[in-house]
Amino acid sequence: MSGKPETDFSVVIVTFNSQGEIVPCLQSVRRELKGTSGEIILIDNCSNDRTSEVVRAAAGGLEAATIHFELILNKENVGFTKALNQGLRACRGRYILALNPDTELQPACLQAMRGCLTADERIGMVAPQLLNPDGSVQPSCRQFPRRPDVLVEISGLSRLFPNSARFNRWKMGGFEHDSRRFVDQPQGACLLFPRAILDSVGLWDERFPMFFSDVDWCRRVKASGFEILFEPAAKVVHRKGASVRCNRARMIWTSHRSFYHYFKKHENKFSFVNEIFGAILLLTGIVRAGAAMLSSGFSKANK
Repeated sequence: MSGKPETDFSVVIVTFNSQGEIVPCLQSVRRELKGTSGEIILIDNCSNDRTSEVVRAAAGGLEAATIHFELILNKENVGFTKALNQGLRACRGRYILALNPDTELQPACLQAMRGCLTADERIGMVAPQLLNPDGSVQPSCRQFPRRPDVLVEISGLSRLFPNSARFNRWKMGGFEHDSRRFVDQPQGACLLFPRAILDSVGLWDERFPMFFSDVDWCRRVKASGFEILFEPAAKVVHRKGASVRCNRARMIWTSHRSFYHYFKKHENKFSFVNEIFGAILLLTGIVRAGAAMLSSGFSKANK
């Protein structure tokens, strides 16, 4: 990580095959950084589309707005978490925004989030309200998962009773995402935190290549004595990246495997129970990934 902060905001974005979504994201960041000093650090994870060309074309407009822009082109896909850490190490900002390329910051979003951090020193991180492209609210906050939540998810009870605090505890059933509150873990699509938090908590855990690294980091932030705030006055459109949808089977398997490693790291009591739940998670992941592969093959065959 770099030394003394030299700018107000550092925005870190990791791309992979993001040519269709990165331009609106960068344009929204440019608007939100107006009147402040800021930098954008974009790490491309060896995209095989035109992402790097599109980003380079947009860089001129960013630099014209006096936003320092740094593009890091990885020669291989090193995974989201490792790429994010590349950007975090390069940050010079007093505040750091970890941002997905499939997002679009809405007006005054960044200032609303920073206002929360400056108003209460207990707050170590702020997350906005996420919106679908049609303007509807996208549920984005969860409690830290526990072993029983795995069984509830697999049984389908969380889907049968989506508003139940008992059967949908993990995904905060009943919370409408329209009021400010402290939460365990907001979705990692857009997170703002002071540099001091990064210096205190450390980089994201690269043992989680893509999924659950945000859950793990939120848990470490809270274990350090800080609160995480959900602020609905700050709004961000989230399109849910195409790179995940295009590799659905592999992403399902990666997610389940990371879920297993999360339990091994944080739920160290009764290790034999962890192994049982781990087996359940991995078996379910195999079944779901296989179903996704069959579905994808069927869809292609019928085109």
